[in-house]
Amino acid sequence: MGEIGLRERKKQRMYQAVSDIAIGLFLEKGFDAVSVAEVAAAAEISKPTLFRYFPAKEDLVLYRFADHETEAAGVVGSRGEGQSPVAALRAHFLDGLARQDPVTGLNDRPGVLAFHRLLYGTPALAARLHGYLERSEGALAAALGGDLDARLAAGQIVAVQRVLALENWRRVAGGERAADVHADAVAAAERAFGRLADGLPSYA
Repeated sequence: MGEIGLRERKKQRMYQAVSDIAIGLFLEKGFDAVSVAEVAAAAEISKPTLFRYFPAKEDLVLYRFADHETEAAGVVGSRGEGQSPVAALRAHFLDGLARQDPVTGLNDRPGVLAFHRLLYGTPALAARLHGYLERSEGALAAALGGDLDARLAAGQIVAVQRVLALENWRRVAGGERAADVHADAVAAAERAFGRLADGLPSYA
């Protein structure tokens, strides 16, 4: 058991290290200007080994989202007794705003801003992001029950979180400080989750 755990930790460190090297190169030269072979050479691994870890070039960047794919589902699954799914997700999103979690878009650290510009400014990466959102939506739908109503609800919830995060990022990327945007971001989240609660009474 311990050996498996150690092997898994080493594997995760490799994923993280290669992803970080790749993102550094993409930020420096542009996503399209850097080849997979160049990333492999910088990471001191072979190209076939890199493809075993990351099946597509875009995955080198989207790896940073890997831990978040089942986040909403986890929030619903671990919510407190008597707390509705929408209420749990609302509280989680507001907590993310308070912590300036990059996933909420409300973070003005230069490295985070540069990463988001790379992500949203590269068509191939933006397209790949939709796959992540679909998997996140699927996991949330399963946590909500898995039927058609659950899938419809999950689609609405994931869309609301995406739009809120994009609005926050656009303002911060436009030069506003995250601290100055925070109050508006909270108000927008409260309003959006309130509408979700009204529209999804079975989950609120």
